[in-house]
Amino acid sequence: MKLKADLRDVTLALSEALDLVGVDDVGHGKRVGLMAHACGKVMGLQGAELAFLFDLGTLHDIGVSSTQVHRQIVSEFAWPGAGQHCETGWELLNGYAPLVAMALPVRYHHTPWETLVRDGVELDIVRQTNLISLADRVDALRTMYRDQGAMPMHADTIRREIRSRARTQFDPELVDLFLETSRTEAFWLMLEPRSIQSFVQDMHGQNVWVEASMGDLWQLALIFSRIVDAKSPFTAEHSRGVAALAKLLARRLGLDACSCAKLEIAGLLHDVGKLRVPDEILDKPGGLDARERGLIHAHSFETYQILRHIKGFEEISTWAAYHHEEPGGQGYPFRLDASTLPVEARLLRMADIFQAMVQDRPYRKGLGLQQTLVFLKDLVRQGRMEPLFVDLAASCGEEAMTAAMAGA
Repeated sequence: MKLKADLRDVTLALSEALDLVGVDDVGHGKRVGLMAHACGKVMGLQGAELAFLFDLGTLHDIGVSSTQVHRQIVSEFAWPGAGQHCETGWELLNGYAPLVAMALPVRYHHTPWETLVRDGVELDIVRQTNLISLADRVDALRTMYRDQGAMPMHADTIRREIRSRARTQFDPELVDLFLETSRTEAFWLMLEPRSIQSFVQDMHGQNVWVEASMGDLWQLALIFSRIVDAKSPFTAEHSRGVAALAKLLARRLGLDACSCAKLEIAGLLHDVGKLRVPDEILDKPGGLDARERGLIHAHSFETYQILRHIKGFEEISTWAAYHHEEPGGQGYPFRLDASTLPVEARLLRMADIFQAMVQDRPYRKGLGLQQTLVFLKDLVRQGRMEPLFVDLAASCGEEAMTAAMAGA
């Protein structure tokens, strides 16, 4: 089964989700990718090699979903435990053939150059990962100085700091390369949001269309669902359970195989916008105040903003975006009447609620099937859920429970 979507286009769009982890300081991955790309051009690289460096930069922190870890990444040059997210990123990428070439560079991007050389890591991997490491630390220094005035005025300080770490943290040849590349004001100005946006648009425009298999897209969606679900113990494995249950309900309703497969991908990606919600809000055991609820309510809009730029994902993006809309327009964030939306979006909402009820959370045990059905029927009485979907779940109750716990 095929879905007309370009695999690199999907990868670039989903890498935007990683930058959301920065909450108020988004763009770290793209800045690292842009710096690596600029250095690669000075090095004489072209075409696919340059594109690889940019993509590697955007995905180098694929193991990060915690806003606390991201704060350390962009505000501290080094800290204990920095390598944990590198190992997580390596594990995510190592089994995925289209991106496996990034796995080792991601694994080593916080490992000092002298350690890589001593341990006999392959030279090409050392060059790739150390260039990303250098750009990553430049961006951390850039962030530290950001509130002290326009960035070009701090460029020399940053360049001296990087030079001082040649032969230990960084390959001296790459340090020289960086110093040559970053000597102009234009280098630092290109890291501003408007310049980055233009560059990313150019990168999207250079894509060669690759008709990805549904399996490739499912596996990539699974990787990003694992990143989202790792963000909080409150939501561990939630996305996979929602995806499996939505697919089951869609089959039971008689939807065709392609729609079922696309709905499963939408289920895996429906909460990707939660990466922008601070850890302390998702992990808060008590009630939320108005500001915190507003941040939570924005997550499905963020999901839409990420997915809508992927050609071929037009249906997937809307189904995922609408999973909190209710009959009568009382849901969020679009306030649409859910009864007028595509059946796939309504099924996804049902799966999201059902899975959340049956899953164990740190503050409560998951509900059993009968308790969950009672809860859902109460939503029907309130006019907040369509009875068709509750009856559908009840008709395959044990199978629905098994699907909802697919990730457990």
